[in-house]
Amino acid sequence: MAEHDNSYKLLFSHPEMVEDLLRGFVKEDWIEQLDFKTLEKVSGSQVSYDIRDRDDDLIWRIWWGNEWLYVYILLEFQSTIDKWMAVRLMTYIGLLYEDLIRTDMLTREKKLPPVLPIVLHNGETTWTAPTSIRDLMPVIPGRLARFQPRLDYLLISEREYLHHELEPLRNLVAALFQLENSRSSQQIITVLEKLLTWLSGPEQVSLRRAFTVWVKRVLFAKHRGLGDPPAMEELKEVKTMLAERMREWEQEWFQEGEKKGEKKGEKKGKKKGEKKGEKKGLVDILTRQLESKFGYINDTVLDRLQGAEVQQLQLWAVRLLNATSLEEVFDN
Repeated sequence: MAEHDNSYKLLFSHPEMVEDLLRGFVKEDWIEQLDFKTLEKVSGSQVSYDIRDRDDDLIWRIWWGNEWLYVYILLEFQSTIDKWMAVRLMTYIGLLYEDLIRTDMLTREKKLPPVLPIVLHNGETTWTAPTSIRDLMPVIPGRLARFQPRLDYLLISEREYLHHELEPLRNLVAALFQLENSRSSQQIITVLEKLLTWLSGPEQVSLRRAFTVWVKRVLFAKHRGLGDPPAMEELKEVKTMLAERMREWEQEWFQEGEKKGEKKGEKKGKKKGEKKGEKKGLVDILTRQLESKFGYINDTVLDRLQGAEVQQLQLWAVRLLNATSLEEVFDN
């Protein structure tokens, strides 16, 4: 998990990623007022060890009108949800403000600059924690309520964005989310081709390599069928390698689906349970294979897979290896 976290931190240490995060996923009018040419990472010398030692945090600042706006990005990868995230962020922002006071990084009127707290979540589970500290407190009666703290944070959860929503965006963060949520090797290759076009300039070598590191440490770990990550230094090598391994990867998916079906069937302890578990595994893996080879699969095809017997599914799986169209797979 540490390599996963560090790979994300490496990516979001590039201003292009932070710009696309703000432009693409912060739906506020004032974003257009930011001067993205001034975007800069807050150096370790400007913050105390209490902030600097937090490996999963990044702090950037950007010129907004006549003052700096600070963007506090908390990279959150834990599988369980932290109910008290708003309290944590209130503490971190308090420490940041103490450092800004200490280093005299205040506004022209000697006031505290605004801070945008962002939680970037890519866990498997849906984020259910309150995004406002007020929601962690009971209803306070009367005038006592005005003395209670106020803090909201912006939650950006990768799992909430569907492929068809992200696909048309020319946005580096959207591409990252697509890779993270990919369901087929073809989807991954398509996204990598876009990244190679967008990051083709010599000045973008560092960001291309950051994506390469992310693919090696995260994508290969997620899709075990790809095998061990080879020595790769450039994103182009990743795309070429994946294209070569696509068939092997699809076969690995099929075998994995068969094993899942057999395992579920064994747990049932009955022949009916064995068939049911095997069928579900075959349907899942065939769905992935069809999406990988032909792209989007509509409800008609999904219904046909669900209604087929195991023997028919196995026949389609064999046909799929050499088929060039859906018709060739399902032709009776």
